Amino acid sequence: MKEIEELDLPGDIYYSKEHEWAAKDGDLIRIGISDYAQDQLGDIVFVELPEPGASFERNEEFGTLESVKAVSEIYLPVSGEIVAVNTELEDAPELLNENPYLNWIVEVRPNDIDQYDELLSRDDYLAMLKG
Repeated sequence: MKEIEELDLPGDIYYSKEHEWAAKDGDLIRIGISDYAQDQLGDIVFVELPEPGASFERNEEFGTLESVKAVSEIYLPVSGEIVAVNTELEDAPELLNENPYLNWIVEVRPNDIDQYDELLSRDDYLAMLKG
């Protein structure tokens, strides 16, 4: 496992306490898992994705990741409707290990865009990881 200083944590996106990242793209928000999450999980072998059109509340489970170590839930950091899923992950879940920021999981049309600004900055997320 990586040391905290070795993690790739881009500063131009936001993070949740559950280790998802969120990036604004127009009026949509792309969601994925952080480098910390993929590192802790180990080799990801299966991704369960929601259906486009499904709606979830903030911090509600929207899918699961299965690794050689465990099955982990993934949570939506903002309330909204799933407008797209990254179907490439169904056949190649290991893409999340290769680059968790390039390989997003879902795109969401948020119910309240202000929830995005309430997520953790890179510095706040790093402070949380350091405990």
